Amino acid sequence: MGRLFGTDGVRGVANADLTAELVLGLSVAAAHVLAEAGTFEGHRPTAVVGRDPRASGEFLEAAVVAGLASAGVDVLRVGVLPTPAVAHLTGALGADLGVMLSASHNAMPDNGVKFFARGGHKLADELEDRIEAVYQEHRRGEPWERPTGAGVGRVRDYDEGVDRYIAHLVGVLPNRLDGLRIVLDEAHGAAARVSPEAFARAGAEVVTIGAEPDGLNINDGCGSTHLGPLKAAVVEHGAHLGIAHDGDADRCLAVDAEGNEVDGDQILAVLALALREAGHLRSDTVVATVMSNLGFKLAMEREGIQLVQTAVGDRYVLEAMKEHGYALGGEQSGHVIILDHATTGDGTLTGLMLAARVAATGRTLADLAGVMERLPQVLINVPDVDKSRVSTSPELAAAVAEAERELGSTGRVLLRSSGTEPLVRVMVEAADTDQARSVAGRLADAVKSALG
Repeated sequence: MGRLFGTDGVRGVANADLTAELVLGLSVAAAHVLAEAGTFEGHRPTAVVGRDPRASGEFLEAAVVAGLASAGVDVLRVGVLPTPAVAHLTGALGADLGVMLSASHNAMPDNGVKFFARGGHKLADELEDRIEAVYQEHRRGEPWERPTGAGVGRVRDYDEGVDRYIAHLVGVLPNRLDGLRIVLDEAHGAAARVSPEAFARAGAEVVTIGAEPDGLNINDGCGSTHLGPLKAAVVEHGAHLGIAHDGDADRCLAVDAEGNEVDGDQILAVLALALREAGHLRSDTVVATVMSNLGFKLAMEREGIQLVQTAVGDRYVLEAMKEHGYALGGEQSGHVIILDHATTGDGTLTGLMLAARVAATGRTLADLAGVMERLPQVLINVPDVDKSRVSTSPELAAAVAEAERELGSTGRVLLRSSGTEPLVRVMVEAADTDQARSVAGRLADAVKSALG
């Protein structure tokens, strides 16, 4: 069995890969590991548990709550809320642990479980490894320590979580959004209630699409992975901009008034300049991953802002930010971390901050995003291959070397295995779109040949 934890928790097809028994066991193991690590410090521990609206989240939430309570952890059940809301509430309520059930941008049949430590931060790799090890030990027959009587955890609903989170979002905005008409695509996901209310309280005129979750329609042809409906709605309603979230609303992509996409790199560029102007961009540095467009790097250099690049995954962006005290980081996919106000990527907060910049400057989003020029970038996902051999295949290494020789200094190649899905991602940047497509297509064929 491979490592259960990926780059963003444990994911799989709900009730097939990700079963009630698995998440119950992981929840008990997490309680034991954090107790051993001294997290609970002799007091009765508390956990915040939330989920996105997937149908499978209903029974998986019950399993998580049962596991934690059986291990002596009191549970505050916050219901359907975005991942960053669960992280925020974990910190704001002084909880010892947070648990979120979501598969983010994945299709409805999938689900996932991720854990937050005290303060609302993602668990370190070593803690995840220890949780997995304790879970596997129990499967092999190692018994749990089980409290009885008054020692078992108590469970209650925490309905105040929604308002508390919205108040936090609106309270950290540098200015109001009065005069802006904004279309929000909620991906029929976890932010369907929270995001429209937050934007409205901040003064925007709000139009919503994708805001009717039924447990089965999450990410279905909408949200940050399907921007077509948002582009059409922005133009139809004459909006100043549009904001798209994914299923758990830790991502934000945008659309300008003409219906053009504004991706995570462009959002980072806009926010970096805004934070620097306000004196909040510590060390004049922004953190991004190796997947960021070369155009972003060139724009930051031109503006005198240092760029620190990490491995792909918002957890690695966050690690670099925390280690060096940086204020802003994110990914091209729309995970943006504003560390002064959030412990993880927060799509609603990012959208609010982006809209606030539009309102404060009086400039269009297209004009603001024009600070960087995106170089042609082609991304191909290659499924049904052995992604574990990406870095060890001689055949693939030769194909990459040949592609890099062809591109020279005007482009770059990146191959990586997905941390959340069974596929390999091929990314090629070049000065010319046709060349990028040609090189990416040949590399995708090489991946199939070498790893299929």
